[in-house]
Amino acid sequence: METACGAGGGKRFREWRLRRTLDCYNPGVKITAHSGNARIRILITGGAGYIGSHVVKQLGDAGHAVTVLDNLSTGRREAVLNGELIVGDLADAALLDSVFGRVQFDAVMHFAGSIVVPESVVDPIKYYANNTANTLQLLGACVRHGVNRFIFSSTAAVYGVADQALVSEDEPLAPINPYGASKMMSERMIADVAAAHPLKYVILRYFNVAGADAGGRLGQSGAGASHLIRVACQTALGMRPEMTIYGDDYPTPDGTCIRDYIHVEDLAEAHLQALTYLQRGGDSATLNFGYGRGRSVREVIEAVKQVSGVDFAVRVGERRAGDPARLVAANARLKAAFGWQPRGTTLDEIARAALTWEKRLLATTS
Repeated sequence: METACGAGGGKRFREWRLRRTLDCYNPGVKITAHSGNARIRILITGGAGYIGSHVVKQLGDAGHAVTVLDNLSTGRREAVLNGELIVGDLADAALLDSVFGRVQFDAVMHFAGSIVVPESVVDPIKYYANNTANTLQLLGACVRHGVNRFIFSSTAAVYGVADQALVSEDEPLAPINPYGASKMMSERMIADVAAAHPLKYVILRYFNVAGADAGGRLGQSGAGASHLIRVACQTALGMRPEMTIYGDDYPTPDGTCIRDYIHVEDLAEAHLQALTYLQRGGDSATLNFGYGRGRSVREVIEAVKQVSGVDFAVRVGERRAGDPARLVAANARLKAAFGWQPRGTTLDEIARAALTWEKRLLATTS
């Protein structure tokens, strides 16, 4: 396994790498400050991935000291625009102790994990290892090294097939796929550890994340896209001959699944608000993150057609295992805890941002 300090990214990242290269490999070095304007020292797992990289950018821009731990299985070095990148795996307990031994972190944000629902159905062991077991490893390191603030990237998939039009945090947890189950188990472990140790946490249950950084530097970049909006954008750009709707016989108005689509920049901002909430002494909380409005698969496809000006080919296929008909967030608890209000981002704006990002990726690879 490679363990190295990162490369790439913006000017702040490159300067950091040059200052710290000599002690990146020395677990005996205890770093107590990263820069003159650093306010909070944060470890971010999965910070080279889609959502994590947006959070890293916003944290760095706010002056916080960021250390990213990522195995780069799906993340990209160049997506880490601020702070330090350590390439390594959460399953490596010795590496974790080395990382925690070098910096007295004020908080951990845990994004690392596997997220593709259909894959989890055919390869559940991967999901219980990468999501659940690795969360346990990370929690153990937090306890051993006295890190008492923990922010966790969870999912609406923990609810399974919800009975309510708007799903609240009080809805029973009944995931219908291993991905959702692996996150549910992680949530339970976090709560149990917090009950036994002086740990405070915020668990954010994401609904459907899409869009890209307004500055054009970050977006979804992994191979084998499975997220609906990205697949639709790639089809509009001719990267796919057609796309598939997986089932049009669900109990919804147009027969296709309904989801709550949220902009990745809004979600990243919520993590900074969660950090502030914990720093100010807030109690542990589990909160939905969604806009509280649902759009169907057909509506999403139509939005991408509208912003792209391309009437691309769409076919209807069989349902996929593990897909509930409807998941839309009730978000009153989030608003009350953080004072958060959605920006009013429309589906068209999310689709346009995603399309712009895909065009940029296509231009750099063609």
